[in-house]
Amino acid sequence: QVQLVESGGGLVQPGGSLRLSCATSGSIFSIRTMGWYRQAPGKERELVAIITDGGSTVYADSVKGRFTISQDSAKNTVHLQMNSLKPEDTAVYYCDAWVRRYINTYYHNYRGQGTQVTVSS
Repeated sequence: QVQLVESGGGLVQPGGSLRLSCATSGSIFSIRTMGWYRQAPGKERELVAIITDGGSTVYADSVKGRFTISQDSAKNTVHLQMNSLKPEDTAVYYCDAWVRRYINTYYHNYRGQGTQVTVSS
């Protein structure tokens, strides 16, 4: 089985920074994309940022210029550097990945358990 484990969440004041990390474990042949979603109380889950195996990135408009996604392909790890945090960034952040476990198999989607990010003074 493939597991995604997030770390780095916590409480931060408005304008502060946090760095989230997502480590993978299990049998992995290749990863097509890794990314971050978030869900705030009473709201739907939304895309924050994704990065492809080729290094292309996509960001939600609300985080452009403030968040940066990066990956360590050798370690199958993804990071999310979050700067200039706002109260509206408060949410549970989930790591997400499309993974091929073995050659000649399909990609399947996996998600972590989530890490809480709270932006408050």
